[in-house]
Amino acid sequence: MAEPAPKVVKKEEYTMDFDTLERFMVDVLVANGVPREDAEICGRVLIAADKRGMDTHGIQRLKLIYTDRIRDKILNPVTHFEIVRETPTTAVVDGHNGMGMVIATRCMQMAIEKAKKCGMGMVVARNSTHYGIAGYYATMASEQGLIGFTGTNARPSIAPTWGTEPMLGTNPLVFAFPTDEPFPLCLDCATSVVQRGKIEMYDREGKPCPPGWVIDSQGKPRTDTHQILKDLVTGECSCLPLGGMGEETGGYKGYGYAMVVEVMSSCLQAGNHMKMLTGVDPQTHKKGPIELGHFFMAIDINCFRDPAEFRKQVGDINRELRASRKMPGAPRIWTPGEKEYETEQHRRVHGVPIPPGLRPEMVELRNTFKLPYKFPWEQQ
Repeated sequence: MAEPAPKVVKKEEYTMDFDTLERFMVDVLVANGVPREDAEICGRVLIAADKRGMDTHGIQRLKLIYTDRIRDKILNPVTHFEIVRETPTTAVVDGHNGMGMVIATRCMQMAIEKAKKCGMGMVVARNSTHYGIAGYYATMASEQGLIGFTGTNARPSIAPTWGTEPMLGTNPLVFAFPTDEPFPLCLDCATSVVQRGKIEMYDREGKPCPPGWVIDSQGKPRTDTHQILKDLVTGECSCLPLGGMGEETGGYKGYGYAMVVEVMSSCLQAGNHMKMLTGVDPQTHKKGPIELGHFFMAIDINCFRDPAEFRKQVGDINRELRASRKMPGAPRIWTPGEKEYETEQHRRVHGVPIPPGLRPEMVELRNTFKLPYKFPWEQQ
C-alpha cells in the first residue's frame, strides 16, 4: 500500500509532473535498447507506482533494477513472449528474461480476454523479470469490471518462521475488485514486513532500518541499512515475514502466504523457486538472470451476479469499515486502495517528489544517454 496520506510539498522539495517523468523513463529505456512500444508499457507501470505513492517501485528503481541489469546483460531489453501451453481458460508463458512489465501486461490481458469468454482466465509465466507494482496488473482487470488477482516470487529475502536464512522472496499477493467508488478495492503489498525497495530508499536517504524489519544470522535485529542490502545477497541477514519474528504476533501467517505465492509462481509453470532465484551463479559467483515466475487471474463477476450490484456491495463494505469506531486520536480509517487514490489526486496537482538521494541517478542516466532534460533542481 502507499505511504500515509500525502503532506503539502515543502519549498525545498522538488517534484516532476506525471507526463514529464513518464516520458523521461520511456526515453531512458529506449536508449537502453527497449523497443519504444515496450518501453511505453514499462513507463505506464513505473509511473503508476509514482502516481500512487508506491515510490519503491517507480523512478527510484529505473537505474538499479532495469538499466543496470540491461547493461550487465542479465535482462533482455527485447522481449520474446512465447506461449508454450494454452487452453480456453489458461496459458503458460515463457518470457525468456525479457522486460517483466511487458510480459506481465500481456499475460494479464490474456487472462482478461479468457475471463470475458469463459468466465475465468489464468495465465502463468516463467523466466520473467521484475514486473514493478503488482497492483497495476490486478487493476487492469478491475478497470474492465473483473476481479484481478496476481502474485510473483522474487529473490530470496524472507526467513521462514524460526529460521535465519533468506529462503523466500517478498512475494506480493495482490487483489483488485471494482467498486461503485472512484477507485477499486486494491490490496497491493508484500508478504514480508518490508520489501527490498523500501530498504533501498532508506539507504539513499542515509536512514537506519527500524528494528523488526531485518534479522541477522543469529536472529538478532539489524538496522544498518547499507550493509543489510549487501548481506541480503550473501544470506547473512533476512527480512521478517508479515507478523514479524516467531509465532506470537502471527509471523507464521506471513511466512505461509509467502510460501503460497512461491508455489503459485513456480510449480504450475515449471519455473525456478527460492534459492534458484538469487541471480548469482553458485560456482562462479557471477551475476546472471533471476528468472522469476508470476501468476495472473481474472474473474468475470457477471457469471455470478449483476456487476453493478456487486460493485455497490463492495463499496458498502468499504464505507462501513471507514465509518466504524476509531481509536482515540486516530485521524480516520482507510480501506485498501484509498490512500493510493488520494495520493494520485494530490500528485496530479503537485507532482511526484524527487528525493535528494535519487537526483544524482537521474542526472547520470540523462548524461549517459544524452537525453534533452533539465531537472527542476537544476533550474536556478
